Amino acid sequence: MDRIPASYRAAREQATLADRSLHGRLVVRGPDRLSWLHGLVTNDVASLSAGGGCYALMLTSQGRMTTDMRVLETGDFALLDVPRGVAERLAARLAMLVIMEDVTIEDASAQLARLSVHGPRAGSVVSRALQLDQAGHDAIAALGEHENRQVGGDVFSGGVLVAASGELGLPGYDLYALGEHIVRLGESLTSAGAMTIDEATWHVLRVEAGQPAFGADLGEETIPLEAGLESRAISFTKGCYVGQEVIVRVRDRGHGRVARRLVGLVADAPLSAGAALAAGEREAGHVTSVAWSPALGRDIALGYVHRDFVEPGSRLVADSGGHAVPVVVTALPFVQGSGSDRPEDQKTT
Repeated sequence: MDRIPASYRAAREQATLADRSLHGRLVVRGPDRLSWLHGLVTNDVASLSAGGGCYALMLTSQGRMTTDMRVLETGDFALLDVPRGVAERLAARLAMLVIMEDVTIEDASAQLARLSVHGPRAGSVVSRALQLDQAGHDAIAALGEHENRQVGGDVFSGGVLVAASGELGLPGYDLYALGEHIVRLGESLTSAGAMTIDEATWHVLRVEAGQPAFGADLGEETIPLEAGLESRAISFTKGCYVGQEVIVRVRDRGHGRVARRLVGLVADAPLSAGAALAAGEREAGHVTSVAWSPALGRDIALGYVHRDFVEPGSRLVADSGGHAVPVVVTALPFVQGSGSDRPEDQKTT
């Protein structure tokens, strides 16, 4: 029996559409917004220009995560895309950290919605849905990770904020629009060729891409270096931020060594999230996210393992529902992303 859903095939071969509106969106305005944020998050946001963006974290003074976020600077405001369930408390915390700066924070989660389009033909689908001409299509296609532009005017006046995204290891775009326009936008995207996917398919693609998610693989006990986030979420040349001393100490004095690391795991039997991992009689870690991979035809998982067992090929045993399941540590991502070399994807027609 073919276990590969049509929506999964669409992600690998065409384009898919997912509603990610349950995530939170904070809008930070004011002339001091970037310099103020720069002192609070791990990445260099002070140097962002209009249309730029980055992935960043907020940490405790002990260097542990309170949240991750995507920062999109539009020139008029900075949009913080944050995990589900985080926006309200994060907005309250940020408001308390405004002292003399000219900054305002608004929780726009209920006002703005987010649709995500991923797959080899994502660029063509977005261009057609937004009725872009060739120049507009080329501008969208040229966006690098987290780079963004507003199409059809300000997003709060009925336009669409488009940001490039590699969240699933595939060509992709996030489209932010007022909630009242999101149904029509979704219909335009499906008419342009995107197939709607559910949360389950998104989860499979995320795990295959080796992408950790806050609340599943990342949490308030996670040190960013444990999850391998340093290369894309941390600037080691910027000024101070909360938790910086711990991060620098681990990197410089500890030579980047942490007690555990996030790794990929492959198995020949189903695994369960939270399953304990062992190497002989020794505790070795635990599983965080699991999925059956259509691309590999086997069960895969993300999990944290002790640094003694992080090398690809290391063999462990998972206690999954009372069953001992052999697993093998593997490099991430499980599946390399698919690019598009089709001539028709370079055109808007």
